[in-house]
Amino acid sequence: MQKIKNIIFDMGRVLLKFDPYVSLNAYCESKEDIDLLYKELFEGPEWIMADEGKITNGQRYELVKERVPQRLYRALKLVVENWAICMEPVDGALDFYNYVKEKGYNTYVLSNACNRFYSYFPKHYELDSFEGIVVSSDVKMIKPNPAIYEYILKTYDLNPAESLFIDDVEANIRAAEALGIKGFVFKNNYGELKKVLTDDRLC
Repeated sequence: MQKIKNIIFDMGRVLLKFDPYVSLNAYCESKEDIDLLYKELFEGPEWIMADEGKITNGQRYELVKERVPQRLYRALKLVVENWAICMEPVDGALDFYNYVKEKGYNTYVLSNACNRFYSYFPKHYELDSFEGIVVSSDVKMIKPNPAIYEYILKTYDLNPAESLFIDDVEANIRAAEALGIKGFVFKNNYGELKKVLTDDRLC
């Protein structure tokens, strides 16, 4: 069995927190409004469209506002423009990232994210500290499409058997494993992940 040399991180809820209610609570006046904007913005088709690179984050507003009352236009615009205020490091993420870099692992990001990625991610992690970064909106495909995993493997010449993918969505992990990449379903458990690496349980 081959040892892990490459660690591929998902971004949202693995490296950075993602909680839509941070911005919704900041700009909405009632639970009814929060529930409506959550449904139309964060669960609407535009969220995936932006991750796929079909629209920009800014274009979300014009599309989503067609489905909400006019009284919510201002709140919607503020949430669209500022939802990333929630993007702070997950507890333990920076310590774990520094740990794996010190141990000599190669690190990568594979994230479903819109074009805003480059405005918030570098505030917390140095882009140049990663050996590679693949953002779905740049490559016009999203997890769990097998093509995006094939893309990162080919682009950075990674051996899947030497690569560990960390994601909070099980379907994304299973898609990676189908291509021979080792997977770890992350549930705010950096302590367990560190033990797994230390004990070579993924070899």
